[in-house]
Amino acid sequence: MHILRRITAAAILLVSGAAAASAQTYQLGQIEISVPWTRAMPPAADAGGGFMTIRNTGATDDRLVGATSPVAAEVQIHTMDIADGVMRMRQLTDGLAIPAGATVRLAPGGFHVMFLDLPTPIAIDMPVSVTLVFERAGEITIDLIVVPPGAPAPDGAGAMGGAMDAPLATPAAH
Repeated sequence: MHILRRITAAAILLVSGAAAASAQTYQLGQIEISVPWTRAMPPAADAGGGFMTIRNTGATDDRLVGATSPVAAEVQIHTMDIADGVMRMRQLTDGLAIPAGATVRLAPGGFHVMFLDLPTPIAIDMPVSVTLVFERAGEITIDLIVVPPGAPAPDGAGAMGGAMDAPLATPAAH
């Protein structure tokens, strides 16, 4: 009887873990978005980043051109660069290219969604949704996983900031 309870408990955990993992992938036409996440913020913070992996499975290039969120007054698409040893963040006013057949990772230190003018800092139990706008695919609303401040990316999110598996033209400076 004891073994049966353990097997049942393990099966429940396995199924709920698989459901959580599948809930982290979104599909919009040829665009696949996986493991969207953000970090909880300190009490006085009014800006934060959103991260995810975007894969274009189609034969046509697309572009992430905008975003909105109920948690922020403004949402922008950003990148981070290092120039003369100084890390600098800048808005990609023309959006972020998602080439056909490529995977683009939005991660700390690289491409990211920037939440600005947050009335309330992002907290662990806070729902964080964002509507992403693609030039060709359209709009999709996704929910971000919130991890503790300074925590690494959730499993499956990838470790490379701004990395991709196909060439991408460097965005023009704005």
